[in-house]
Amino acid sequence: MLTETVFYDTLRQSLWIATITSVPILTAALVAGVGVGLFQALTSIQEMTLTFVPKLMAIVVVFWLSMSFMTETLVGFFRDRIVPMIAGG
Repeated sequence: MLTETVFYDTLRQSLWIATITSVPILTAALVAGVGVGLFQALTSIQEMTLTFVPKLMAIVVVFWLSMSFMTETLVGFFRDRIVPMIAGG
């Protein structure tokens, strides 16, 4: 039986896991954005592609490097929390 307490605890845990798995990508985008913004401010180059491409490359690299961490975290959450709730445990 899915009680209100179990529902809200599962929701809280899923939001925390979403936050944890998104931190590496958001950090990479922030660092790349600040770096490119600083470079643009120092050189007075105002090119829109210059901000987009380095951020995209940083995000792709960090996603590729942290993909195993994200997968293990999500699989563990589903295995330990969601599947037993579906199975009725």
